Amino acid sequence: MSSIPELPILRHGTAYQSLDVAEIPHVASGQPVIRISQANSGLITRDLAASKAARATLRAIPTKERVAMVKRAGEIFLHDTLPVGIAGHTQSPEDYVHQLSTTSGLPHSLIRMNLNRLGGIFSQIDTILRGLTRGMDLDVLDRGYGTQGGAPVSWHCLTDNLAVILPSNSPAVNALWIPSIALGVPVILKPGREEPWTPWRVIESLFKAGVPREAISFYPTGHDGSGVLLRRAGRVMMFGDDNTVAQYAADPRVEVHGSGRSKILIGEDKIEQWRDYLPVLVESVSANSGRSCINTSAILVPKYAKEIAEALARELLAITPRAVDDPDARLSGFANPAMPEWIDSTITDGLATPGASELSLSLRDGSPRKASRDGMNYLLPTIIHTPDFSHPLANREFLFPFASVTEVPQAEMLDLIGPSLVVTAITDDASWIPDLLESPDIDRLNVGPTPTNRVQWDQPHEGNLFEFLYRRRSIGIAGAV
Repeated sequence: MSSIPELPILRHGTAYQSLDVAEIPHVASGQPVIRISQANSGLITRDLAASKAARATLRAIPTKERVAMVKRAGEIFLHDTLPVGIAGHTQSPEDYVHQLSTTSGLPHSLIRMNLNRLGGIFSQIDTILRGLTRGMDLDVLDRGYGTQGGAPVSWHCLTDNLAVILPSNSPAVNALWIPSIALGVPVILKPGREEPWTPWRVIESLFKAGVPREAISFYPTGHDGSGVLLRRAGRVMMFGDDNTVAQYAADPRVEVHGSGRSKILIGEDKIEQWRDYLPVLVESVSANSGRSCINTSAILVPKYAKEIAEALARELLAITPRAVDDPDARLSGFANPAMPEWIDSTITDGLATPGASELSLSLRDGSPRKASRDGMNYLLPTIIHTPDFSHPLANREFLFPFASVTEVPQAEMLDLIGPSLVVTAITDDASWIPDLLESPDIDRLNVGPTPTNRVQWDQPHEGNLFEFLYRRRSIGIAGAV
């Protein structure tokens, strides 16, 4: 047996070993910790032709049975020892925590948090589907038609597959594709380079719960393979930086997940009590080490911007690099050392634009933003006070606890914020709330002091997967509806 796990390609659930193999190193030691077969574009192209048969196998299982399978998979994911690759390697939940940490730089505490969050996705799948379908009886998907709210309804599937091009920054992003199995659409997963562990463990959990192997494919691949999926898959969910996702933003087959640029707005009626909301700001900026698109990256206030920035920076001072197995670790290292170098220089260049100041720097007595521990690279939490919202750092998002605080009149906030995945508006202003509700730039709105990183099972996290995979149509069947 190989001393390290070897992950194969999964071609509609069938393991396939490639001659082209990538070794993924430990972020600190540089020693290989996993070997992964690489799929080429020709292989992926051939396999896509079998998607219709794979969907027929999955769709032959009634929707409510698929939902039950997903629920069972959650218990398996959280508690069972599962195969990891070929040659007899297995993985307990604790093995998963340690192995993911070695390639991603995530501390064990944050991995366990994400593991439990993913477990919640499995266990709450019926609630999630109720939110996605707006309470429709799931039997409609099996029968093809039915009623909803007393009116005839019919939905038809737009695709035989959902390709998912995953990132490496956070395990929890896998939550977005899991409902596809319950909805009867096979998935094709392209894992992030440093994070094959979570999608693989989810796959094995689903298989053990009874999901047909044909329904899931796993293609570690390079840009050529990703390009095939983007061009040829029926529906694609992709994660990437703004430049990457912008190329596909107008393609209706592709659901893009780039920067969230989530924000907190404090209204004029609540600004005098801003100290009461510091815990909300701290959690919103720093939860999951600031790596999620639902972390706050900009805070807009009608006054006291510098005071709020300094108080927030002071609260975040305690978040420093710790041993990966320290239960109090809240900061992630970077698997790619070039990433913190680029982020650090980008922030430094932005601060050269007049008017901005880094409150964190003065509180650290001038110590560098970059830090290292146990062979890993880190960026310390950084809070910037910007003079106006046009400053180059006012609406930026980075993969660590970073946020700008800017003074903006309440009447101008909604004209300036731009596309924002989550906005928490701390206000009771009855004249402003309708404007917030009408804003086309806000994807998810929290009215009141709710951290931006909090999710609700019965509401879509980002986009509506059901409406991405299915289309409603008019229907009339004499005597049947």
